[in-house]
Amino acid sequence: MDTLGLILHVVVHSAAIQDRDGARLVLRILRQRFGWLRRIFADGGYAGALVGWARTLLPGRGLKLEIVKRSDAHKHRFVILPKRWIVERTLGWLSKFRRLAKDYEFRTENSETMILIAATRLMLARLA
Repeated sequence: MDTLGLILHVVVHSAAIQDRDGARLVLRILRQRFGWLRRIFADGGYAGALVGWARTLLPGRGLKLEIVKRSDAHKHRFVILPKRWIVERTLGWLSKFRRLAKDYEFRTENSETMILIAATRLMLARLA
């Protein structure tokens, strides 16, 4: 998603693939379609080798994968984290669509399509 909460690309994969490995699929496509991206924000679950791999993805272009982590001082209370709330807000909007409430789809391509249809409806509602 971009900083407005609009979906740039969607990849749905099986539960056998860990999220950090699935992020590589998304980052490769983002590099091809949106080569102008310079900073990507990610959840703390994506920390580790993915950060170094993202650095080598576009050498010389300054692509930076920035991990948004919760500080230890706020470990046991609710704090809005910068940039992370944008993703949570958009996922909340998408969860209002009945077809996305449960995983009804047999194929991952169908799930990706349903997410894109719901996101298109959200964008059209903003334009109207």
